[in-house]
Amino acid sequence: MTNNEDKALLQQKGISEERLQQMLLNFQTGFPFLAIDSAATLGHGILSPSETEQEAYIAAWHRYIADEEHSVVKFVPASGAASRMFKDLFAFAEAADDAPLSPVVATFFERLPDAAFFPDLNTACQRLYGSSALSLAKEGRKRDVVKALLSKEGLNYGALPKGLLQFHRYGTGARTPFEEHLVEGALYARENDGNVAVHFTVSPEHRELFQNLCTKVAPIYEQAYGVRFNVSYSEQKPSTDTVAVNADNTPFRQADGTLLFRPGGHGALIENLNEIQADVVFVKNIDNVVPDHLKADTVRWKQVLAGLLVDLQEQVFSYLEELSHGDVPEERMQEILRFLEEKLCCRCEAAEGMAGLELLDYLFCKLNRPLRVCGMVRNVGEPGGGPFWAYNADGSLSLQILESSQIDMQDSRSKALFEGGTHFNPVDLVCAVRDYEDEPFFLPDFVDEATGFISHKSKDGRELKALELPGLWNGAMSDWNTVFVEVPSSTFNPVKTVADLFRPQHQ
Repeated sequence: MTNNEDKALLQQKGISEERLQQMLLNFQTGFPFLAIDSAATLGHGILSPSETEQEAYIAAWHRYIADEEHSVVKFVPASGAASRMFKDLFAFAEAADDAPLSPVVATFFERLPDAAFFPDLNTACQRLYGSSALSLAKEGRKRDVVKALLSKEGLNYGALPKGLLQFHRYGTGARTPFEEHLVEGALYARENDGNVAVHFTVSPEHRELFQNLCTKVAPIYEQAYGVRFNVSYSEQKPSTDTVAVNADNTPFRQADGTLLFRPGGHGALIENLNEIQADVVFVKNIDNVVPDHLKADTVRWKQVLAGLLVDLQEQVFSYLEELSHGDVPEERMQEILRFLEEKLCCRCEAAEGMAGLELLDYLFCKLNRPLRVCGMVRNVGEPGGGPFWAYNADGSLSLQILESSQIDMQDSRSKALFEGGTHFNPVDLVCAVRDYEDEPFFLPDFVDEATGFISHKSKDGRELKALELPGLWNGAMSDWNTVFVEVPSSTFNPVKTVADLFRPQHQ
């Protein structure tokens, strides 16, 4: 099956031959759909804290970070290129002259002066064509404006990651998402000594660009917010790449005969998250940021989620200390079981009949896991996953963030449950990743490998099948204790297309 060149490539990537064979087997067998019991809704898996409770959680978070023993990191996946954000502009540049403008392209030209990048785009147009962006557009040279924005000769926005694009305009200039995340970190992830640790996962080809921007802007925000930034970076590990196959599940070989490996998706970042040295980690996507005048809701609810997290963790640690010593009275274990079921939403019919050492072991294993509190917004038709009650391999029922690819859409009941979900996953997580003995969890141990999925792609005009690893907040965190909290839609403002930058939330 593998030749010497294959073995050398595997060694270079850090992938064992056994791992390769497992991936090929996954293509043959596929992945099972998850069995879902119901959608998580308000009062049924999703909390809606009262204002009094919110204030209590915020106070709990402030007490937590006032303790110099506690460390916090803001973790931002930022490796994705912005090319999909400009899909409509790319299509427009290649279309016939008389082709009608798509709504996104029409919005782009109507609102162009409102773009944070407009001054830089004007400069690029003047340099390339000797005329301003608006003048070029009026002369019918809209494609030249698009070229000035996207091409390497211009601003190169078509090849840069979202984190480095100018999203928001201020009196002092424009800000990138990278900068907005630094500011967010200063507002809710500042440690007692003034340190703000922010970690970005980046692509190798963009790492230096991020570092250069950080060198330029971090001192400005440090002075403005009275903090000290500790910015770090990591790249997706080659060992998390997945092999591609042909339609018949044989390895896909490129023109030179070598195996084709592809990035395994954001689930690969569980390895990066595992290396973060912190007690609490905030996880948020790079493009979900707003200007300063709209940050108040984001900051408040981040503190609410974090306060609930450390509140729950304190109780979990107290119970684990008791259980670790053994000889816990049955009445006390029943109290702990109720906490597990009601507060951590982990339920198992078999546990109701357990007693003695069997129950103690069950409780200890279920409590001694990473913990995450996830914000959920009302479903407004955005594509993506949502919160559900799902069955696990051991028969237990717990809260999971599921994507449509994990659901059997041919099953009418499952399809109806998924499509009838009231809430949406905005990727708004706060994670506790150390155990009650202050040792870091080994996060890959908590991945459900059976929750990967297979997608169809192409390479050099040839069809292929690609293997996606269990998603970072999906199967990669399947065996975590999970709590869902409704957060306002004002905290979810992603930029999926260039037209989104002209929404009020980004002006």
